[in-house]
Amino acid sequence: MLRPKIPTNPTPTDHLTPPVFVEPTAVVPSVEVPPPTPVAPAPSRPTVQLTPGTALALVGGGTAVVLVVGAVLVSMLLAVAITGASVAVCALVIRSLVHADTKRR
Repeated sequence: MLRPKIPTNPTPTDHLTPPVFVEPTAVVPSVEVPPPTPVAPAPSRPTVQLTPGTALALVGGGTAVVLVVGAVLVSMLLAVAITGASVAVCALVIRSLVHADTKRR
């Protein structure tokens, strides 16, 4: 009833040209490159010299980071507390309005 149609491979009607062969040529370098000069290896672990000035700068930078992070965290906590208090006040006002409305009827 339903049979698949299998495509047939038609024979080529054009004249086929034979492939062209290219002969390889040798590559000759024109200038010799001198070998690289050896470089002394860098020390594997660089030494860190901590002077009193850099120690003071590190302490000052660390203190500044702690103060900034602390201020951000305190301000976020304050924002959450104010939002919670305002939601509680709104809930009390709505509750009293609903309670007063039902009391009048």
